[in-house]
Amino acid sequence: MKIVAATNNKHKVKELTALFQGSDTELVTLREIGFTDEIIEDGATFLENARIKAMAVHKATGLASIADDSGLCVDALGGEPGIYSARYASEDGENSDDKRNNEKLLKNLDPVPENERTARFVSALCFIDADGTEVSAVGKCEGIITREERGEGGFGYDPLFFFPSFGKTFGELTDEEKNSVSHRANAVKILKEKLTEYFASK
Repeated sequence: MKIVAATNNKHKVKELTALFQGSDTELVTLREIGFTDEIIEDGATFLENARIKAMAVHKATGLASIADDSGLCVDALGGEPGIYSARYASEDGENSDDKRNNEKLLKNLDPVPENERTARFVSALCFIDADGTEVSAVGKCEGIITREERGEGGFGYDPLFFFPSFGKTFGELTDEEKNSVSHRANAVKILKEKLTEYFASK
């Protein structure tokens, strides 16, 4: 089954492709199908934004689509950066870059003690079938924000997100390790179960 991944983020495409390996799903990118329209993500939640992206691609192509909207929610900051994770340090409302986002996060958390630096990554996935049927899932991963970046792997806030079970930040994990426990992996697991039921009932 061909599904369009509604993102131009090469890291997300890589993770989604790896997570769907072993299934009869062929994931194609926006670039591969020539989709260049701008998608305005104006939802109030990760799931709303995922649905907006998936629906825009489905309507434009007529193909099944899947979109992810994800980010970091820090308890001591009232859930920030949340849905604004990619543009947390932006001055013009557009996406920022990982370095500036991480610097702003560390600055805002500077006075917060270790036992209060709890956070979670959240991933919302929305699948829209070729006939318009929607199936969605939300996955989470709990962790702690460090005081400095650790590791060269991953992307975004990964070098600051300490995962206690492994004793490492996401930036220090291998791709295989991260894909076994990440918020996106958890969302994909839930979505796979829902899709199995959905396709069995068709």
